Amino acid sequence: MCTGRCSRFVAIALYPLALISIICNIVLFFPGGDVQYAKDGHITEEVKYMGGLVGGGLMVLLPALFIHVTGKQGCCGNRCGMFLSIAFAAVGVVGALYSFAVAVLGLQNGPLCRVLLIWGTPFKGRDQSYLSDSTWWGTCTEPKDIVQFHIGLFATLLATSILEAVLCAVQMINGLFGCLCGTCKKEVI
Repeated sequence: MCTGRCSRFVAIALYPLALISIICNIVLFFPGGDVQYAKDGHITEEVKYMGGLVGGGLMVLLPALFIHVTGKQGCCGNRCGMFLSIAFAAVGVVGALYSFAVAVLGLQNGPLCRVLLIWGTPFKGRDQSYLSDSTWWGTCTEPKDIVQFHIGLFATLLATSILEAVLCAVQMINGLFGCLCGTCKKEVI
């Protein structure tokens, strides 16, 4: 596969991943599909870091657009364009790593929920992980099914950020080859 075609493949794979990250982060602001929790400030702290929106979303989407253009024939499908794609892909790696770190923290600390009459993060700082022991999930009385909601969306952010980081790293290597060797355009004689 030539470097231009590889760039297009990487970019096309990054688009849905960035979109998934953005959607997951936005949905995390509305636990149980209710706006009231966001209005009252009862949102898990890691959601406010916007790892999915900024890191896995925008910081990956913008490089994906440039990488896609780099892979096409024309002005950007040259050695200079491939060199710039290395820098853009590095921005994508940084964004994916930020999203990864926030997702890990979100999963480690657990959701903000009501325990009896007090709002807090009951799973934060415990010796045992709530992820492996579902009997603790009943500790959270409100929002309904917040633990499953929290785990599902943060795990999705975790998986998408890993894939984004791998694809952006592949593009960095691909961009280096494209910069050194060219984009292997077919020329008609």
